Amino acid sequence: MCRLPGNGYVRREHIPSRHRRFPKRTLPTSGVRKGWTVISDAFPRTPVSHIVVVVPAHNEQDLLDACLTALARAQRRVMDAASVSVSTIVVLDACTDDSARIAARHPSVSAIEVMHRNVGAARAAGFSGGSRDGGRLDATWFATTDADTRVGEDWLLGHLRHAAEGARAVAGTVAVDFEGHVEDNLGLRSSYDAHYRHEFGHPHVHGANLGVRAAEYLAVGGFAPLATGEDHDLVRRLELGGIECRRVCDIPVTTSGRLRGRAPDGMAGFLRALEATA
Repeated sequence: MCRLPGNGYVRREHIPSRHRRFPKRTLPTSGVRKGWTVISDAFPRTPVSHIVVVVPAHNEQDLLDACLTALARAQRRVMDAASVSVSTIVVLDACTDDSARIAARHPSVSAIEVMHRNVGAARAAGFSGGSRDGGRLDATWFATTDADTRVGEDWLLGHLRHAAEGARAVAGTVAVDFEGHVEDNLGLRSSYDAHYRHEFGHPHVHGANLGVRAAEYLAVGGFAPLATGEDHDLVRRLELGGIECRRVCDIPVTTSGRLRGRAPDGMAGFLRALEATA
């Protein structure tokens, strides 16, 4: 369940088609960096046949197992329901804990080790490997989440559905699990609920819930090696290149409510700012 402005909470199948798809717009002729490709969103809707999921992880032994267990369920669900293959790649970035051992327990997961200490570079490394698996780029969907996040069973199926409807990029919403992370969380919960918009057309962008066609991702240069804000940066470049990022609320994920995260100004930074005003 999620919300459409002015229409309350509705199931997705009851959403009028005018709200399911952003209107086409005139492609920009200025503001696109030299060397970038301006891409039309009027491409034929090539069916997605392969999904690559990337999870960056830096010392996430406490939460990684739950993340990968949830992803395995989502992977089985989409493979049972559609003729697609799925590759899940965990990027172990300068891990000194048991994250590698935990990832190795999951047979559906491939792990690569890097020493970037940089979430943008880690995500890029994962998709670099995923783009070399021989699949057609226009038929490949890139999805990413975080190691402290649990996706729903229909998460990948939802990404696939939006791609089939013509979306070239999708930004989903995030619910926060405050239990065990904030001792007195009533005020923070209330502040989060007041500031966060679980609705179609929301303004949020999270690396924990993001998807994009592989061809478009590569055309704009992929994730930049940013220590924080790499998700917003990618979406900004996609939109400058003429690709509308569909802001949806029907494929939510649940992320930890910890106040000290891995990215300096990621979700944890957002929650700390809310806590200061709660």
